[in-house]
Amino acid sequence: MKDVFTKLTADFLSAAVFFILYLATDDVVLATSAAVGVAIVQVVWARIKGHSLGFMAYASIALVVVLGSVTLLTNDPRFMFAKPAIGHFAIGLIMLKRGWMLRYVPPMVAETIPEYVTGAGYAWAALMFALGLGTIGVAMTGDIKLWVIYMTFTAAAKVAAFGVQFIAFRFIIASRLRAARA
Repeated sequence: MKDVFTKLTADFLSAAVFFILYLATDDVVLATSAAVGVAIVQVVWARIKGHSLGFMAYASIALVVVLGSVTLLTNDPRFMFAKPAIGHFAIGLIMLKRGWMLRYVPPMVAETIPEYVTGAGYAWAALMFALGLGTIGVAMTGDIKLWVIYMTFTAAAKVAAFGVQFIAFRFIIASRLRAARA
């Protein structure tokens, strides 16, 4: 579990630096420069420590550098605000692969209700696309407070979707097991 939180912290560190500095100073150049700097330091630090970074880490860092550069050139924070949308769209595309979720559920779930797991995988893809579109819509406003509220909503939506899925899977499996015993 500690490893998961370490990876999540690393993934969101540059974004957190950007938003904290932007909220505190209202200076898009300072906030963006710091975020890009943190992303570059993360790569250098991983290299020094001998850690390999995965594709998603490199993609996230590349997005910070590219969108950060555009933000600096235009002095417009909306480009940095839109970064999570690109992530949502990329993950949504990956989630369109039939059965992608089967390897992430316990064997009992995969064996008992594979069709529901596949359907849930497509529902997750739809959620990612919807959240990505919402992120772009909110980013276009340029209002950081609204963006932070929306980002909190996206996190809550994912937690709620996981909770609904968990309860639904438990209910469906229990029903199937009762029917098999009868």
